[in-house]
Amino acid sequence: MARFVRKVTRNIFIAAHIVTVLIFAAACCTSFLHPSKYWFIAILGIGFPFLVAALVFFLFFWWFFKSKWAFLSLAAIILGWFQISVLFAFHPFASKSDKKEEGSLRVMQWNISRLDQMNKTRPGGSFRSQILETVRKHDADVLCFQEFLESNNARELEENIPYFVNELKYPYHYFARDHRRWDGVYEHGVIIFSRFPILDTLRLRYSGPDSLKASESLIHTDIDFRGQRVRIFTTHMQSLLFGGEDYYKLKSIATAEDSAVEKSKSIIKKFRRAYGLRSSQAELVRRELDSSPYPEILCGDFNDVPNSFCYFKVKGDRQDAFLREGFGLGRSFASLSPTLRIDYIFADKKFEVLQCRKFKLPYSDHYPIVADFLLSK
Repeated sequence: MARFVRKVTRNIFIAAHIVTVLIFAAACCTSFLHPSKYWFIAILGIGFPFLVAALVFFLFFWWFFKSKWAFLSLAAIILGWFQISVLFAFHPFASKSDKKEEGSLRVMQWNISRLDQMNKTRPGGSFRSQILETVRKHDADVLCFQEFLESNNARELEENIPYFVNELKYPYHYFARDHRRWDGVYEHGVIIFSRFPILDTLRLRYSGPDSLKASESLIHTDIDFRGQRVRIFTTHMQSLLFGGEDYYKLKSIATAEDSAVEKSKSIIKKFRRAYGLRSSQAELVRRELDSSPYPEILCGDFNDVPNSFCYFKVKGDRQDAFLREGFGLGRSFASLSPTLRIDYIFADKKFEVLQCRKFKLPYSDHYPIVADFLLSK
């Protein structure tokens, strides 16, 4: 009887191992399969860190029992290393300093969630003042924000651009007013603030309905950085548009409630729609980056994970600042999963990445990222 139980248990572990490897192999394909057609494969990318963890578990499990099955995990990890390599940054002793190196360029990337000004009804009010103080503290030369809010009626909401210009000393900016809300009381979109003169600007608006927030923008500004022209891009790519009800549905699905199948349909529809829109946006961003005649830096909320089609399409041979000087998984989104890194700073190889820091703050559903660069002459 004991032998039978051991045999059944072993076969269960073997079957689970094989299934894990097959799902992992499919997830590795997300970097080159177009999500508009293979959206169901792209979804696997969200769970990629957990698949890697499972493979490592099986590797050591079979190694402990001196089984040749350990080689299956080892082979899968080796073959999938290209995707695994963008998952984790291993620079625990990298420089972390508030002081800027002379001649360096400091850039802040942050989806600031409309400066939290929609949460005035919460006890204590919004986090607007804390967000502004965070920006002041880190003293970046260039700010790239998504979901930036500007009020057209100071009696309803505070004006933000004048504060950045006059109080925080960012005399130059370029704002894409992608969405108008409350009958024009406020507008929000992507914005670049700079302490260096802006020489030129460009806005490319994504196609798609405003109701899905698909009509956001890719913008760039050319700045005069100490006599050298540098192109700064920022963008906000298609979101899943999850609301509170959707998070509840995900919880219901996870706990296998009776209505889980029905609830999963709307969730899957949102995934499919977002992947299709985001893939075309990523292709547009890549074309613009490749056509830049100047050294470029891209900051953005991609709403997608590092092993995705979107990430690899946009990144190309550019440097991921977090991978160069960060440590850990680099979670940048506060909800859903502790593995979600969806905000990025990419830089031309003409830049040296001096440091990259992420700050886990409760003021937005995204965390700010600050990176310092040196530009070769």
